[in-house]
Amino acid sequence: MRAVRFHEYGGIDVLRVEEVERPVPGPGQVLVEVRAAGIQPGEAHIRAGALHARWPAAFPSGQGSDLAGVVVEAGPHVRGFAVGEEVLGFTHRRASHAQFVVVDDVHLVSRPAGLAWEVAGALYVAGTTAYATVFAVDPGPEDTVVVSGAAGGVGSLAVQLARRRGATVIGLASERNHAWLRDHGVLPVAYGPGVAERIGQAAGGKVDAFIDTFGSGYVALAVELGVRPERINTISDWQAAAEVGARTYGEGAAASAVVLGELARLAASGGLEVPIARTYPLDQVRDAFAELEQQHTHGKIVLLP
Repeated sequence: MRAVRFHEYGGIDVLRVEEVERPVPGPGQVLVEVRAAGIQPGEAHIRAGALHARWPAAFPSGQGSDLAGVVVEAGPHVRGFAVGEEVLGFTHRRASHAQFVVVDDVHLVSRPAGLAWEVAGALYVAGTTAYATVFAVDPGPEDTVVVSGAAGGVGSLAVQLARRRGATVIGLASERNHAWLRDHGVLPVAYGPGVAERIGQAAGGKVDAFIDTFGSGYVALAVELGVRPERINTISDWQAAAEVGARTYGEGAAASAVVLGELARLAASGGLEVPIARTYPLDQVRDAFAELEQQHTHGKIVLLP
């Protein structure tokens, strides 16, 4: 089969699409023919070596955790899934950017009718991370919540999930994404110099919680706005969180097929929009990450192996 590999840390130029052995499922595992697999900023940081102390790579390394596809082979003792079934799920083996991937049966859910392949393949990391960030700050109908990176892969889902709890949501995003935010019941605010004043005006002077999906000083901004540390959550600025006592709930806090299944059903029913910025064939994985690393993407970028 063909799969994305890198043999050393570096920029997008170290990514290759190589011929590798097709894996064989073991007990409790299935082999999935991948139809769609999302890409993540964290994968770019791992590939660059920036997270070596936390998540070291073993070379040659694969990539990818999100996936959606069709079960083509089942190992012994598999429960709940049969050959031919359409599924979405995740792997912790950095392996979904490939034509085939072995997945533990407990990391899969059935693809709901009407859920597009590219959405199914992009839902796990962004969806469970957004779910965890909202859970961390626990917004309710009386709360005003600010979300940084509100049009990105995680932020675009977090604003919707916070709105579903009845909260007033202020989304920080570039002007070109303000119409989308308004359409989803979010108060858009441009980021950059003067953002604290603009947030204050939009919030009427009261901010109860802050979800940071971007980093770059937003934890400090939340403190400046008077948000209590236990109602600040960041998925990227861990040092700032440690300094002030903020939370760092991310994908790992909600990494389960139960949460993924809930999100998939919500997306299939129209209760959660998963914006897809662009899709790329596997051969164009470098182009996909080049676009992702510009950090101006509205929604998810997805590989279609």
